[in-house]
Amino acid sequence: MTLPLIARLDTKLDQLAARGLQRRRRTTESPCAPQVQVDGRTMLAFCSNDYLGLAAHPQVIEALREGASRYGAGSGASHLISGHAHAHAQLEDLLAAFMQPDIAAARALYFCTGYMANLAVLSAMADRDTDLFCEQFNHASLIDGARLSRASVQIYPHGDVDQLALQLATSKASNKIVVTDSVFSMDGDVAPLAALLALCEQHDAWLLVDDAHGFGVLGEHGRGALEHCAVRSQRVIYMGTLGKAAGVAGAFIAAHESVIEWLVQRARPYIYSTAAPPALAHALLTSLAIIAGPEGQRRRAHLTRLIADFRAGLRLQQWQLMPSHTPIQPVIIGTNDATMSAAGSLYAAGLWVGAIRPPTVPVGTGRLRITLSAAHTQDEVTQLVAALNGLAA
Repeated sequence: MTLPLIARLDTKLDQLAARGLQRRRRTTESPCAPQVQVDGRTMLAFCSNDYLGLAAHPQVIEALREGASRYGAGSGASHLISGHAHAHAQLEDLLAAFMQPDIAAARALYFCTGYMANLAVLSAMADRDTDLFCEQFNHASLIDGARLSRASVQIYPHGDVDQLALQLATSKASNKIVVTDSVFSMDGDVAPLAALLALCEQHDAWLLVDDAHGFGVLGEHGRGALEHCAVRSQRVIYMGTLGKAAGVAGAFIAAHESVIEWLVQRARPYIYSTAAPPALAHALLTSLAIIAGPEGQRRRAHLTRLIADFRAGLRLQQWQLMPSHTPIQPVIIGTNDATMSAAGSLYAAGLWVGAIRPPTVPVGTGRLRITLSAAHTQDEVTQLVAALNGLAA
């Protein structure tokens, strides 16, 4: 006999399936790469966030092996007990130095995930006397962090600087924080960071930037959206992830040294979590050296060419390609069923592309979220373009 509480969950699951919203996991059996083994089948993948192709880079893999040999498999404790290894300290110093051109007097703090970093910074920097001004299309981690902070939250429409200006002008809070993604993960466009910073300077507010999809990719040196938008300020609190373009795992907050010290003292997700394995931090030292060096520049240049060629080659009759010049290239299809049908047809042809539906995106804007990587070849991108043009004819 099924328990009533389980029956209620089963009913909700059936409702999700009926609306075309049930999610499914696939199992990969090979390293993250364009050619990947998925559920026992070889596929050409356009759905990872490994934008520079570093997840399976031989030097990064070797650095991870070396780190595990030197530090072991785990950290054993939180950073404030005994889990803060030399590799963590080295990584934070390197990240702080890397971000110095954009945030003077910067320190960096390493986190296990970007989700944790956003929860930490918002819950520590905001309180009941704070007004948060949050972008409409912010990532779920920023939304949850805002809720956790117990601050007053105002949402401004996507990219609407004028509306944000009105909200800031009427705020009476002593502490104000503007919160935004840099590269929006489902649309691929970039926030108007220079205009946002100008408003923050006018109203003495912090600017919290989640650069999960910009770090390593944007900017001449790969420093991300701040470098790309020529944004430089000590009022910026910057979150970059290390499991996307950097190819390993984790995230970091870079900000003025006083902000970082406050997070060490008051950010509960940081204080009460076991530190990430030091081997990961050790591998990231190599990954960041690649990002900042000549190889990183070559990979970004190749990725830029792939993006341009992809956009130039599409001839979509029924669907809409979003105006993005980042590795995230969304194709709007519409209904959930049509989105799943398109993704299924591509999968049957050996092309693995993510199908994104509500609540991740607004109702009626189901899409193929195509992501390009510097590890892709021109021929692979051409194959994808041909398949999309065939389906959308």
